[in-house]
Amino acid sequence: MRERLRARFGLPDFHPWQREAIDSLLTGKKRVLVVAPTGGGKSLTYQFPATELEGTTIVVSPLIALMEDQVRGLSERGIRATWLSSTVDPTERRRREADLAAGAYELVYIAPERLAQGHVLDMLARLAPPMVAIDEAHCISHWGHDFRPDYLHLARVLERLAPKHVLACTATATPIVRDEIVSQLGFAADEMEVVLRGFARPNLHLTAREIDGARERKRAMVSAVKTALGAPTEPAGAAIVYTATRKVTEQMADLLTAEGYRSAAYHAGLDPTVRGQVNADFAAGQLDVVCATNAFGMGIDRPDIRAVVHVQAPGSIEAYYQEVGRAGRDGQPALGLLLRSTADFGLRRRLIERKWTDEQPDENHVKQQWGLFLDLMRYVEAGSCRHDFILSYFGDEQETLGGCGHCDVCVRLEELGEDGVRSVNDDDALVVRKALSGVARNRMTAGLNRVVEMLHGADNEKLRSMGLTSLSTYGLLEDRDKDWVMILMRRLLTAGLVEITTDEYPKPYLTQLGVRVMKGDEPVRVLLPDEDAGKKAKGKSSRSGRARTPVEMPANVDPELFERLRGTRMELAKEKGVPPYVVCHDRTLLEIAATKPQPLDQMAEVHGMGPARIDAWGDRLLSVIAEG
Repeated sequence: MRERLRARFGLPDFHPWQREAIDSLLTGKKRVLVVAPTGGGKSLTYQFPATELEGTTIVVSPLIALMEDQVRGLSERGIRATWLSSTVDPTERRRREADLAAGAYELVYIAPERLAQGHVLDMLARLAPPMVAIDEAHCISHWGHDFRPDYLHLARVLERLAPKHVLACTATATPIVRDEIVSQLGFAADEMEVVLRGFARPNLHLTAREIDGARERKRAMVSAVKTALGAPTEPAGAAIVYTATRKVTEQMADLLTAEGYRSAAYHAGLDPTVRGQVNADFAAGQLDVVCATNAFGMGIDRPDIRAVVHVQAPGSIEAYYQEVGRAGRDGQPALGLLLRSTADFGLRRRLIERKWTDEQPDENHVKQQWGLFLDLMRYVEAGSCRHDFILSYFGDEQETLGGCGHCDVCVRLEELGEDGVRSVNDDDALVVRKALSGVARNRMTAGLNRVVEMLHGADNEKLRSMGLTSLSTYGLLEDRDKDWVMILMRRLLTAGLVEITTDEYPKPYLTQLGVRVMKGDEPVRVLLPDEDAGKKAKGKSSRSGRARTPVEMPANVDPELFERLRGTRMELAKEKGVPPYVVCHDRTLLEIAATKPQPLDQMAEVHGMGPARIDAWGDRLLSVIAEG
């Protein structure tokens, strides 16, 4: 098999999980679900078996661009393949169908909506296909991010075609979606082998930023493309810019063209011939940047994509990871930048609730899609390694990295830590351990909201009746806003330090890692929420998302000095590209403005100013004091 792989596909060897899937498909259960990220090599798990089996393999795919791209690649290798879709000229389509009936192809790609047509299904049944492969299999799930009603016909199609081998593959399937894929295809849970691998993509530098202003977002997008590609005269590769609407797609393309890059828009509203040309030009390296809507997949297999920028947030983690996964397929470093703005919430809600047909959107579907979007927002707000967040989300625990070391969160942890350890400073670590101890002391008695109230120090009858007000951890975080404590708790969940029971009344509990972190046996690798995060959660943020929080001024504080220190903190934060709280908290600035420490060694006595912060910021803060 390895020799035939080299001869037919020009590849030196299979990835272990590819070989596992192919072996199971050809000689094992012969029913396989492959879950691996975009660019991971899923297509080989059906393309190679198709060349081993007698007859014509049918590949169901919803993406016309993907069909064209894969058929082009197979044809270049001498593998006979074609595709049938509504975009193919009728005369050409009849010619292909005649060749198909004559056994001229090893693979035929077909769009799912065509399988609902009786004469098409009759034609395919006459082929007696040895295998049916279903790409983008998550589209069959009501719980998936991209449900397509046409996929619901596939169980009937499989029953009619009766292939000996069935492979379904997807880049984006959480455990609940995987179960529904198997069920909707008409198989029992034990009939289908599930191969889940390859979600770890540590070469991707994942970054998420909150930017509300349209001008600032455009500036951030252009800066990211320039950083990744270099000068437009000699670009170091390619980039994709994703947006949520066709209008913004064209605006971004025009903006990049004005910067000198060969760029074009790509969305479903374009003429099919224009889309096809953009697709071909990008694949051939004649375009540097393509700006595409989230709703329309590119189907591009270009290895040198150095950046994927989302100017507007997509609809889910699944959609995001599928799209950002197009970067860095050559294994070299690549950037994935996700820009989130307050306006994305309203825009996404409108897109979810929009009437695409005469019927109102199903209420449950709207609720489920909104939940997927909120999952993505939690990813944006996560205070732990972004790669580990995604691996945990997809259930790929075997590949957890324990911190990738170069996503924006890990970089910030590196700056905060000492002796090369990615962790927060001692003060912030203490806050995390207090929260963890509150979960531990709760002993799965109360739900998450009550634990948050207990840590915050709320006083109500419910807490008293449950005995939470008498715990030693009661009020440990009373100096924090209750919503802030809830955001912190969500971060502990996404970091894998806290889990929730699955019974009727879910309750938080510590994982083994959470216990070790609470005891100090493991460093704290969770960033605290921004100081005003709780207030922002209530919708009180300014237009820029960075409202200046009113601060109660103690009598011994010099208010003018405090404001100058705050201004210097903002300058330091901008210079380092970090939020202001990473430099220090308001409480620290208040104490500096009250005590005016001089010389530098006195700064160590100020709350929140550990050795790392003194080394990084101490001289600049002292210079503000010296100004008088």
